[in-house]
Amino acid sequence: MNRDEVRGKAQEIKGRIKEAAGTLTGNKDLESEGADERASGDALESAGRARRKVGEALEELGEKIRK
Repeated sequence: MNRDEVRGKAQEIKGRIKEAAGTLTGNKDLESEGADERASGDALESAGRARRKVGEALEELGEKIRK
């Protein structure tokens, strides 16, 4: 996991907690804020995962070229 994946996962979890707290307390603003934060964390995690996979593919290509 790279930095973006970890930060994205943390933000997603934080958003889920806020969303659940908003649902439990009936606070629609907190629920909405949590949903937005969860979605943004998921996007950051996905971008980090994509970057890692591109890096791995480049490393693999470099190894094949060396052989």
